Amino acid sequence: MPAPPPAAARTTRRMMRLHWSSRSPFVRKVMVVAHERGLAERIERLPTVVALIQPDLALLPRNPLGKIPTLVLPDGVTLYDSLVICEYLDGLGSGPSLFPPAGPARIEALRRHALGNGFMDMLLLCRTEMGREHPDRRILDGFSAKQAAVLEALEAEAPRLSGPGLDIGRISIGCALSYLDFRWPKCGWRSLHPALAAWHEGFAARPSVQATEHVDA
Repeated sequence: MPAPPPAAARTTRRMMRLHWSSRSPFVRKVMVVAHERGLAERIERLPTVVALIQPDLALLPRNPLGKIPTLVLPDGVTLYDSLVICEYLDGLGSGPSLFPPAGPARIEALRRHALGNGFMDMLLLCRTEMGREHPDRRILDGFSAKQAAVLEALEAEAPRLSGPGLDIGRISIGCALSYLDFRWPKCGWRSLHPALAAWHEGFAARPSVQATEHVDA
């Protein structure tokens, strides 16, 4: 029988902790990276609520921004935001890196990440505005215009997204579109953006994506 792993290794695996919510697209992005890099089993998930009207005061000493995801490392160091956590996990895992080395490919991946991440931000702000007793129609109209522009830009970019490999930019875009499906399942974006829909279908079929489905709980 093989010897068990050293106690230090077991402790390390137990102590990487992620402040987490199954509803957050930013958390999902981190967990997709964790699965892609073979690290999901090393992360303990700590359910954490950080709504604007319901901050988690216990989180503030670890992350003064009070946001998730927040990753607590075995030595007690805390990492945030999601991009920093993703790059940290990318450096730990095995297999092809999700962050290209310095150069044009990295800039392209980070540009795509910014688009996907910004889309997530916008969708969350839109949902917050819609939840107000008297939503501002002007703000919602602005969100609608920006959403249309993002989807048009991604439709034009879909042939390049479909190239070989996976990187942090594609993960960010894929998670943003999945969050759109989660919160607005009847918005019908696919009918107007068939190339993007085809790309997202392949993204959604990845085991790392299927293992991190949103749950409204």
